[in-house]
Formats: sequence, C-alpha cells, structure tokens
Amino acid sequence: MRVPEGLKLTVSVTGLTPGEHGFHVHEVGDCSAADASSAAGHFNPGNKAHGGHDAEHHAGDLSNLVAGNDGKAEASFILTGLTIGNGEMNIDGRALVIHASPDDYKTQPAGNSGNRVGCGVIKLF
Repeated sequence: MRVPEGLKLTVSVTGLTPGEHGFHVHEVGDCSAADASSAAGHFNPGNKAHGGHDAEHHAGDLSNLVAGNDGKAEASFILTGLTIGNGEMNIDGRALVIHASPDDYKTQPAGNSGNRVGCGVIKLF
C-alpha cells in the first residue's frame, strides 16, 4: 500500500522456527528453486553495501521478522524509497525472501542470515 512515507508492507507468515529471521526483497520474482536461489541476490539498484536502516544499505534490506513460539510472524514495515509500478526502485514482480537466521546487518553480502526458508513474489493488484 502506498503511504506518504513510501510503501507499507504488511506480512503474516506461519511455519517458521521461533526467533528472528532475515527478510529481504530479492532481485528476481522467481521462487521456483527449492532453496529460493532462483530469486537471485538482494534488490540493490544503487549498488550499495548490505546494512541496517541506520546506515547505507541495499534497497532490499528489511528488518528481521520475529516468529513466536507458534512459528507465526506478523509485522508491518514502511519501505522508504521503494515504489510499486514503475521506476528503478520498483519492487513489483520481485521476491520477498525469509532466511533461517537473523540478519546481522553488517556481514556482506546478506547479513549472515543463512539459508532461504521462505519465498514469495510481490504482485501489484
């Protein structure tokens, strides 16, 4: 959803292990590989280093998802600088990927967040 600050992303996921999970927008909207490698790397049109939101970072670097003991994670994010529908920062048709481990926001290129355990394609409706 478009909001004055950018895009509002609301996520509801089940089946995760309890705790934090790296969460990123990936370059390619293809989740066909069992390990989600078909989604390629993080969305990074500015060719920046991986990092947290308090420093320069990939456009696709998002905050960690936190799953409860029941394996559910629900969160809302405001994505500044990203767009839906057009332009270099367009994320329509790209993938959202969940990783097995938390993102440390410093290790290159993906925050040491481990295997990809979930993948979905962003679609403009």
